[in-house]
Amino acid sequence: MPLTLEALETLDTIARKGSFAAAAAELGKVPSAVTYTIRKLEDELDVLIFDRRGQRARLTGAGRELLDEGRLLLRSADDLARRVHRVANGWEPELRIALDALIDLTVLRPLIEDFYREQAPTRLRFSHEVLDGAWEALLDARAELVIGAPHGMPSPTLASARFSLRPMGRVDFIFCVAPHHALAKQAQPVTSEAMAQQRAVALADTSRQQSARSTGLLAGQDTLTVATLEQKVAMQIAGLGVGWLPEPIAREHLARGALIALPTIEPRPAAMVHYGWRKADAGKALKWWLSKLELPRVREQLLRPVAVPNAVAPAAGAYRKHARGGRT
Repeated sequence: MPLTLEALETLDTIARKGSFAAAAAELGKVPSAVTYTIRKLEDELDVLIFDRRGQRARLTGAGRELLDEGRLLLRSADDLARRVHRVANGWEPELRIALDALIDLTVLRPLIEDFYREQAPTRLRFSHEVLDGAWEALLDARAELVIGAPHGMPSPTLASARFSLRPMGRVDFIFCVAPHHALAKQAQPVTSEAMAQQRAVALADTSRQQSARSTGLLAGQDTLTVATLEQKVAMQIAGLGVGWLPEPIAREHLARGALIALPTIEPRPAAMVHYGWRKADAGKALKWWLSKLELPRVREQLLRPVAVPNAVAPAAGAYRKHARGGRT
C-alpha cells in the first residue's frame, strides 16, 4: 500500500513549510529522508507529485489533489486516535486552543502552569486567530477550544447542536493615534469624515473559508493591514495609521504617552467576546480548562491583564471617557 500516513504527513509538511529542507527540520529528519519518501511515493503511485524544474519544487495537479485528499485522511486518522485515547483514559493526547488576538498568551501562563501541575498526558497547542478565524478553527476541527472570540458564532443553529459557547465579558475600545499624527492636531471630537481621510491600521481576518470580515473601517478609507495586534499597535505608534485598540492593550501605551486617545463623534459600542468548545471533544483536559474559564476572576484577568500603576491611574481615568468601541 503506497499511501501511508507518514508519507502524507511528509507531503503536508512540505506544502506548509514551503521547502523540503524546512519540512525535514520540522519532522526531525535529514533532507535526504524527506526526498526519498516523496520519490518512493511518486514511484509507487506512478505520478509526478512535484515539478522540480526551476529552483523550487512545485506541486503538480496530481500532487495538489493528493495533498487535499491526504489532509482529510490525516485529520480522520488524528480524530480516530483522539477518540481511542479518550476512551482508554479520558485524557486527550493533545488539546488545541485557538486564541483571538485580544488574548495575550502570556496572561494564560498561570493557567498553563497549573495545568502542568496536574501531570496530565495532554499536550497543549495554541494558535493565533483574528475575527472569524477563531470560530472557523472550531468549526473546521482545528481547535477544541477557542478563547476571546468576538461576535457570535457564524452558524448559530449549528452551534447549538455541536458546540457550546459562553460570554467572557465586554471589552471597550479606544480610538488612538500617535501624538505627532496629523489627526491629533485637528478639531475634536473627530468626525467620521475626518477619520475617513486618514489611513487605518487593521488586523487581517484569519478565516480561510468565510469572507474576510473587517470592523471599524469607513468606506473608501486607505488601509494598512497587519497580522497581529502587536504589529497594529506598533504601526499606530509610528504614526502610519489610526484605529481602535482594545482598552487593556491601549492602556499601557496611553499611560506612557506613546499614543493618545481622541474623542469621536460616533463612539463604537463595546465588543462582547466569548469562549466556545466542541461538545464531542470534552475530555479531561478540555473539562479542566472549562472549569477555569467558568471562574469570573479568570475571565476578568484574561480580558484586563494589565494593571495601571498608581502614578498614572488619573491619566488612565482621563482617557477612558473619551472613546469606546469595536476593533479596527
